[in-house]
Parts: sequence; C-alpha cells; structure tokens
Amino acid sequence: MKQKTILKTLVSRFLILILNFGLVIYSTNMWGSEGKGVISIVIADLTIISFFANIFVGSSMSYFASKYRIEEILPFAYLWSVAIGISVPLIFSFNHASEYSGYLMALSVLSSLLAANVNLFVGQQNMKMFNLYTVLQQVIHIIFIVIIVYAVKITSVDAYFMAQISCFGVLFLMSTFQVLKYCNLKQIVFSKKTAGQLFDYGWKIQLSTFLQFLNNRLSFYFLEYFRGIVNVGIFSIGVAFSEAIWTVSRSLSVVLYADILNNKNSNEAIEKTKVSLRVSFLVTLLFIAIMLMIPARLYSLVFGKDFSQTKEIVLYLSPGILAIAVSNIIGYYFAGINKLRILNVKSVIGLIFTVISSVFVIPKWGIKGACIITSVSYCLSSALLFWRFYQITEFHLHDFILSRAETNLLLKKFLKK
Repeated sequence: MKQKTILKTLVSRFLILILNFGLVIYSTNMWGSEGKGVISIVIADLTIISFFANIFVGSSMSYFASKYRIEEILPFAYLWSVAIGISVPLIFSFNHASEYSGYLMALSVLSSLLAANVNLFVGQQNMKMFNLYTVLQQVIHIIFIVIIVYAVKITSVDAYFMAQISCFGVLFLMSTFQVLKYCNLKQIVFSKKTAGQLFDYGWKIQLSTFLQFLNNRLSFYFLEYFRGIVNVGIFSIGVAFSEAIWTVSRSLSVVLYADILNNKNSNEAIEKTKVSLRVSFLVTLLFIAIMLMIPARLYSLVFGKDFSQTKEIVLYLSPGILAIAVSNIIGYYFAGINKLRILNVKSVIGLIFTVISSVFVIPKWGIKGACIITSVSYCLSSALLFWRFYQITEFHLHDFILSRAETNLLLKKFLKK
C-alpha cells in the first residue's frame, strides 16, 4: 500500500471533516434543533435509497472496474441510478408523506449517478480523482448554500437541500466528462452475464451495508417516534462526531480495498490490513480522548444551547466508535476478497439487538438510551468480525501498536507534506 496514497486520502478526509463540521455548526445555528432534525431524517432516507442504488453503482463498480471495460458496466449503473432514484422515493412518499419528497427524489438520482463515476475511480486505483470529488462534495455544497441563503435570500431549511442538489448535479457533469474521455460510446453493450455478476456482488455487499446503516440510524426513527424530532436533532450531533472520528478508518479502508482488488497475494493483503488496523485503532483512540477533554459548555457555545448534552452523548458512544473503527478495516478486507457472508451475519446480530433494545429502552431513557444501545450494537457486531478475521490469521498484541519504524515513517511523510 503506497504511503503517499494513504496520506493524500487522509488529508482529503480531514479536509472533509473540517468542512462538514463547519456545515453542521452553521445548520444548527441557522435552523436550530428542529431544522437539524429534518435534515437528519431526509439524509437518513437518502442513505437508505442509496443502498438500493449501490447494488450497481457502489462497490460492484469498484470490484468489476479492473475486470470489465467501462462500456460494459457504466450503462447498467446509470440506468439503475435513475430507476431507483425515482421509484424508491415514490414508495417512501406513500408511507410517510413529506414536503421534502421532491428534494429526496432529485438527491437520490444525482447522488447515485455521481457515486457510479466516483466508485469507478476507486476500482481503477485513481485515488487522486476519488479524493478530489469527495472533497468537492463538501466545498461546492457550502458554496451553493452561501449563494442561496445570502444572494437568493431563501433562508428556510429548503436552502440546504437545494444547495445539495445543485452540488451533485455539477459534480456529476464534471466527473462524467472525465469518465467519457476513456469510454467509446460505440462499444457500449448490455450483457446479461455482466448484469448478473454486478447484481450478485452488489446486493450481497449492500445487504451488509444496509443492515449496518440500520444499526447506525434506527435510533433516529425510534427517537422521532417516542420523543420527537427535536431529540433527533440533538442526538444527530453526537452521531456526527462519531462519523467524523471514523474519518481515518474510512480513508484507510478505501485505499486498502482498492489495493486488495488489484493484489493477488493473500499474505500481503493480510499484513496491509493489520497495518491499517493499528493506525485506525490508535488514531481513533486519540480523537476520542480529545473529544472527551473538550468542556461541555464549549459544545453548547459552538452548536447552540439545545446541544448541551453533546459531550455526554460522545462519552456513551465512545466504545462503539472505537469498535467500528477497527471493524471498518476488517470489513473492507473481506469485501476485497469477496467473502461477504460474515459481513451480513455481523450486521444482522447488531440489528436484532438494536431493534429489540430500542423498543424498551428509548421510551424510558430517551437520548441516553439511544446512545447506549448504539454503542453496544457496534461492539457486538464488531466483535464477531474481529473474531472471524483472527481465525484466518494469528493474533498479536502488536497488531494494535505502531512499531518505531512505522511511527517514524508516518511522521516523516506528514512533516514532508
């Protein structure tokens, strides 16, 4: 695994982290806990829809990018994006009518089309373009919010979604131009065999991802049902911190995944996984410690008086945050070698615990209960993945401790950068 690629990916993810928190701070102060709750629910719905879309536009695009020509896989991804992006939001509108359903449909189509192009870059090991577009999704979103709020004078929460739609549209056009430079439109084919392989790999990995998402977000819906949308907004800030801390883990996971897809040496893949695992573990532990050292009053000052519980939420989520940081790495290893069953099993275990516990705990304990349930669910599912990984390799304590040589190398690369 190239240290330069890892470092660039980490830098891009940290930039995304900073921009994302700037956006979170702005949205909480601009639209309050209720507005943040609306944003959280719509984005949660969008994420659910993306799991269906990602059967063709997600990891399957990355996995088969080195096995098929662009002309053989990209048409399926685009057609699937439009079909799912329109049909699933329509189904959602029958179950819970929302004034934001139109935004949800536009976001679904455009985000899926963009994801197809970006995941194609990952499969081609073009991490430069992958990193560029992940950063631009935050930068351009913020630019459009500024334009819509301060130039167009739309100050409602609609501005958030209008800006995001504009962002996805612009980036899709930009990325499509770059993709089509290496694509001969005359050679586009629709093969039943290719579609079948894309679907078979895609639904298996997306089932695991979807179940894990439910572990991550089901508490939002239980909180909304039992305690109201304001509690969702408050809880979502703690969850945002969790996902911010996972920046390192996800960065390493994407680079590892791209590397494993193009590497046939199984022993080398395991060793690279262990290196990524210990970097993720130690850096995540450091970030959690920093978050917990920040005074509770500072969270209220930054996010607004409604968010005084943020430090307590982060504290309760901490064990689960650390567990997921480790299991993200191992999960991408199994995805890279096409061993997807264990990912589904671990997600089902976490989901069963979340559903059963939420019904009894959240009505009584509210946000605190949601935090505890989420953290325990993360730990249970991660423990199973950890156990399975170390069935096929030896466990050593130094898997979680950076060697002096690795530490010096990281410092050298960082200071050079």
